[in-house]
Amino acid sequence: MTETKLLEGKILLNGHGEGELLRLDEPLSFWGGVDPASGRITQVRHPQCGISVAGRMLALPGTIGSSSSSAIMLELIRIGQAPAGLVLVEPDAILILGAVVAREMGWQAPPAIQIARDEMQALAGGTYRINAGE
Repeated sequence: MTETKLLEGKILLNGHGEGELLRLDEPLSFWGGVDPASGRITQVRHPQCGISVAGRMLALPGTIGSSSSSAIMLELIRIGQAPAGLVLVEPDAILILGAVVAREMGWQAPPAIQIARDEMQALAGGTYRINAGE
């Protein structure tokens, strides 16, 4: 049985989440880069194109894009295809806004934390959990 590793960092959005780690190699645009119906990365030039973020502990070295990313996150949460948690190097208020709105709607939204870039790069595969506040 594999051990679940605890992720700790600056809390951006409280909550609890657990899932297999998906550490992205490059920044991602949710608007046009993630299919809101499936959670699959569709950004053609992205190294992880075709992989789903759904139910994963999503570690993002950065985000690209538009204010519409919050709408994509909101839709992913609504249909149950959102990441289990967000691990960010830089806070992204627009992406997190989608999760905040989802919570206002009564939906289960993923927690989000911020960690240092070197910590992000050191993350290895496996299952991780976030217990952020609450």
